[in-house]
Amino acid sequence: MSEKRDAFVQIIKARIDEWNAEIDRLQARAEQAEADVRIEYDDQIQELKNYRDDARKKLSRLQQAGEGAWEDLKAGVELSFEAMNQAVSSARKRFK
Repeated sequence: MSEKRDAFVQIIKARIDEWNAEIDRLQARAEQAEADVRIEYDDQIQELKNYRDDARKKLSRLQQAGEGAWEDLKAGVELSFEAMNQAVSSARKRFK
């Protein structure tokens, strides 16, 4: 992989690690929440996991892409990550 792609991949992997930590924090809160609020937590956590899994798939495709194709895939990865960032931000605000 090119240095540019390697750097991008490392940034994305670090963000996925941050999201995993955020999901873990939300799960810990959910376990302590009342039943009615817990349902909301569980729904939000599942949504975050879906975004994360989608981002992982796109990252994997990007890593496997040839030198010419990775730039095209990069835009899709960035869109997925923006959606995930918004979902994480929303979850943080919702469950403070």
